[in-house]
Amino acid sequence: MTGIFINGISGKMGTNLLERSNSHDNIINCTNLNDDLLDTIIDFSHPDSTLKLLESISDTNTSIIIGTTGFDLEQIEQIKEFSKNKKILLAFNLSKGMSVIKKSVQDFVELNTKSLNCFIEDTHHAQKVDSPSGTAIELKNIIELNDKEDLISNIEIISKRSGNIYGIHKVIFLSDSEKIEFRHEAISRNIFSDGALEASHWIKNQKEGLYNFEDFLKS
Repeated sequence: MTGIFINGISGKMGTNLLERSNSHDNIINCTNLNDDLLDTIIDFSHPDSTLKLLESISDTNTSIIIGTTGFDLEQIEQIKEFSKNKKILLAFNLSKGMSVIKKSVQDFVELNTKSLNCFIEDTHHAQKVDSPSGTAIELKNIIELNDKEDLISNIEIISKRSGNIYGIHKVIFLSDSEKIEFRHEAISRNIFSDGALEASHWIKNQKEGLYNFEDFLKS
């Protein structure tokens, strides 16, 4: 059994997470941070709220999954500093399917032998604050890190915000002879909630450090 506390429970992701947790027999919902049964905090809030939370639990053994996005570079460095004494899983996307896409993009870039242009599209609901998405930025970083021969130029991120779209990400590579496209669409928030709930059992048993969702999937 794993006891969780949802930070950001009044938001759309927090509400969905609470609903999904009720269908997991091995999850206990804790109502406060001092609950003796609490193992893992799942955070879907705002960067400032996340950092305040990390400060408040810095002297505890509680692990945390951060699904919040929109951090700047300084805030990411603060999270890294907290992880020296805290078990933290930082994931901008908690979908297993997106993890497969990221690995596929990495494999393609490593195998590529010709000059390409690249476009990354991220489309989300109109209420999403950060633009581009954390996932789009992560995809761009994966391409740049693994493009050892500098064959991929003009990596452009195109962000769209409209309607009630949960999340669509496309990575498009273009040459003079072909178009290669990787695409992932979330049709429900359930995939993010289920990913967080499954990872909550894992992160509590790790040693202090900063982890990502792929670390959990590889375990």
